[in-house]
Amino acid sequence: MNSKPETIFALSSGAPPAAIAVVRISGPKAFDAVRALAGELPEARRASLRTLRNCGGDILDQALLLCFPGPATATGEDLAEVHLHGGRAVVRGVESALGEMDGLRRAEAGEFTRRAFANGRIDLNEAEGLADLLSAETEWQRRVAATMAGGAFSQQVEAWREALLRLAAMLEAELDFSDEGDIGEQDYSYISEGCVKLHDAVHAHLKYPSAEKLRDGLRVVLAGPPNSGKSTLLNALVAREAAIVSDVAGTTRDLIEVPVALEGIAFLFTDTAGLRDDSSDSIEAIGIERAAKAIAGADMVLWLGAEGEGPKHPELIEVEAKADMAGHIRKSAALIVSAKTGEGMAQLAALLVSKGWDMLPPPDSFALNQRQRHLLRDTALFLSHASKAHDPLIMAEELRQARLALDALTGRASTEDMLDALFGRFCIGK
Repeated sequence: MNSKPETIFALSSGAPPAAIAVVRISGPKAFDAVRALAGELPEARRASLRTLRNCGGDILDQALLLCFPGPATATGEDLAEVHLHGGRAVVRGVESALGEMDGLRRAEAGEFTRRAFANGRIDLNEAEGLADLLSAETEWQRRVAATMAGGAFSQQVEAWREALLRLAAMLEAELDFSDEGDIGEQDYSYISEGCVKLHDAVHAHLKYPSAEKLRDGLRVVLAGPPNSGKSTLLNALVAREAAIVSDVAGTTRDLIEVPVALEGIAFLFTDTAGLRDDSSDSIEAIGIERAAKAIAGADMVLWLGAEGEGPKHPELIEVEAKADMAGHIRKSAALIVSAKTGEGMAQLAALLVSKGWDMLPPPDSFALNQRQRHLLRDTALFLSHASKAHDPLIMAEELRQARLALDALTGRASTEDMLDALFGRFCIGK
């Protein structure tokens, strides 16, 4: 960021028309902009009704103004909010007036949140949690993202960092003491034990389910031979005609993916080509190959074929489909369903939700994304190396590398490219 950042503005509420539109202004000239619009600056942190005018003196709107002096604001800068009537012309008029002011410009996507990060109001984990919160579509996603955005994981990381710094300080003290005289070989076992304890605490969090699984949905693949009822069952599960249903074998040639939420859990149901070895159709063969790959990457597989002939998968669910038809494939130990009559459909949905609970983090916990898991894995690895090091200088370097990995988690050490990718996920005005 520049030493004197520009002042930015943007519509931070939904697109007009609406009952109310909120325009946010942040930066060193935020309060000058308010004076230019309203003629005077209202009392800090107190909503005040004012008449807004453009530079030519024309009335734009009667609006509520809120001014928040920095640094105790959402962005860490002087911040103002203009609560307008939410008509398109009103919003355009105020934005046009702001755009004509010297030193003001429209904000880029995610720029308000990026300034909050740059000014220490939030760290990288909280920013990522906020991004997930904005994109949350289920209650489960919302609660987990809110926990991350609220700083729960960051507090845990900070506790680990303090413990690591204490270990490094004790090691430094031992090294300084040993330099004062020849006192024989030093015992660093208590520092090694501290490294092991911290390693175990960090490594335990790698067992947490991934944020990607929570965000993208649990992948449930429907598999079986041609005409086993996969497409019909998919349509029943998602409550719409998502897949073509036909008595002709090989109708489904490619993967059909349909996202749906069941009891607050996001699922991605995938209908696949019927599995068989004797297909002479090259297109169908490609579909069968893709089906095999989808099964390999699935969280759960609903197998509609003959009992015991399904793919090797830890979460394979035997389903006896087409229960309303006399010639359907019968199984001794399976969930009996009929997409046509609805038999067993509630039980199948309940089973999927029950298994989903075990695969996702508790709704009041937090989920770790790929970046966070990678850095936690590095931290644990460096701590493991430190605990086994016999040379105190090597131990000190491993502890330093572990600290750098933790710093990268919170954004104390980060790259511009990574920040661009993160804040680019946000909308304009956030």
